[in-house]
Amino acid sequence: MSDTGVQARRSAVYLLDMILGEDRLMSELLAAGALDKLPADDRARAQRLAMDTLRGMERADRMLQKHLSKYPPLTVRNVLRVGTIELAQGGAAHGVVNAMVELVATHKKLGHLKGLTNAVLRKIAADGPEAWAALRSPRLPKWLRGPLSEAWGPKAISGIEASHFAGAPLDLTAKKDPAALAAAVGGVVLPTGSVRVADAGQVTMMPGFAEGDWWVQDAAAALPVKILAPQKGEAVLDLCAAPGGKTMQLAAAGAQVTAVDNSGQRMQRLKENLARVHLPAKTIVSDAREIEGEFDAILLDAPCSATGTIRRHPDLPYAKDGSEFADLIDLQTDLIDHAWRSLRPGGRLIFCTCSLLPDEGEVQVDEALERHPDMHVDKDAVLVAGVDPNWATTEGGLRLRPDYWSDLGGMDGFYIASLRKSV
Repeated sequence: MSDTGVQARRSAVYLLDMILGEDRLMSELLAAGALDKLPADDRARAQRLAMDTLRGMERADRMLQKHLSKYPPLTVRNVLRVGTIELAQGGAAHGVVNAMVELVATHKKLGHLKGLTNAVLRKIAADGPEAWAALRSPRLPKWLRGPLSEAWGPKAISGIEASHFAGAPLDLTAKKDPAALAAAVGGVVLPTGSVRVADAGQVTMMPGFAEGDWWVQDAAAALPVKILAPQKGEAVLDLCAAPGGKTMQLAAAGAQVTAVDNSGQRMQRLKENLARVHLPAKTIVSDAREIEGEFDAILLDAPCSATGTIRRHPDLPYAKDGSEFADLIDLQTDLIDHAWRSLRPGGRLIFCTCSLLPDEGEVQVDEALERHPDMHVDKDAVLVAGVDPNWATTEGGLRLRPDYWSDLGGMDGFYIASLRKSV
C-alpha cells in the first residue's frame, strides 16, 4: 500500500471526524484547505471515500454493530466505517484491512485499538458485498425525516432516500447548443435541456471546459432561469448569486445582469466563472437587502436549508440539526419583500430555494401573496419544456424532488415560483 493511499484514507477519516464530531460542513473543510496537501488524485479519493461513507453510513453501522459490543471512539468508528464502505464496494480485503489497521496503529492515542480494527474488518470482509446489498437504503436522520415524511408521504420519502444513496451524476448547462455539448462530452440531453454525464472524471479536463462552452449546474437548478425567460437587454437582478450558474445563464441570454452576493470569497469565484465562459455581468458584494434600484426582472435564489442537495452533499443531515432553519425562513421573507420593492410594475420575480421543506417554498409564497396585494403567481410560466405538469403545486409554483426522474438519475430538490407585479 502506498503512503499516499494511506494519506487519502486518513484524510477521509479526518473529514468524517470533523463533520460527525464537530458539525462542520464538507464545503467549509475543503475551503479551509483540509485536503490541500494531498496530490490531486488522493484529494479526490479522500473526498469520494468520505462522501460514500456518509451516504452509506446507516448500512455500514448496521454491519458493524454485529461485531461490536460497544462503540469505540469516533475516529476508530470512522476508520471502521470507511473500511466497511471500501470492502462493500469490492475493495481487496487484504489491502483495505491492512491500511485501516495501520491508520489506527499509528494514532498516538488510539493505537491500542488496532487489534479490534483488524478483527472487526476481517469479519466484515467475510460478510462481503452480499450482506451490504441486502440492507435497505439508508434513512435520513429523524430530525429531517419526520418533517419530510409529513410533507410528502412515506412512499416519496423512500424514493428520496434511494436517490440520496445513489448520489448524483454530473449535469452541465451549455452556453449554446446542448446537443453539441452532449456529443462532445459523451452525455445525454435531459428533457429540460441540461446535459447529464454519468462518469465524468475530472471536470477541468473535459472537452470545452477551458474554452468556456459550459458550466456545472444541476438540471433542477437550471430551471429558475428558464422559467424567468430573460430577454435581451432586460435589466435583471440576480440576488444571492454565487457561485454563478444562474448568472451565467442570464448573461448568455443577453440580459444586463447585476449579480449580488454577500460573500467576497464566493463573489470572486463567480467572477472567475464569468471570465472562463466569456460572459459579462456587473458584480456587487453586498447584503441583498441593501441593493437599491428598479429592475425588469429579479431572480432570488434565497439562502435556505439546502435539504434539496443532499444527494450531492451527504454531510448536510449530519452537520446540521435544523436549529437554524427558523432564522433562514425569516431571512427569506425579508428578501422577498425587499426584492418586491426593487421590481418595476409589470416585472417578474422568480423566488426559488434548493429545499425540500414547504416552509421554505410553498408556504413562503402563500404568505407573500397575503402581504402584497399587487403580487400574483404566473402558473403557466413554470411549465417550461420538459417539466411534468404534475410537479406544479396548488399555489402555482413548481416542486422538484430527488425521486423525480429516478430512471434518469434524479434531480436536486427545488421550489420555484414566478411572481408577477401588477402594472
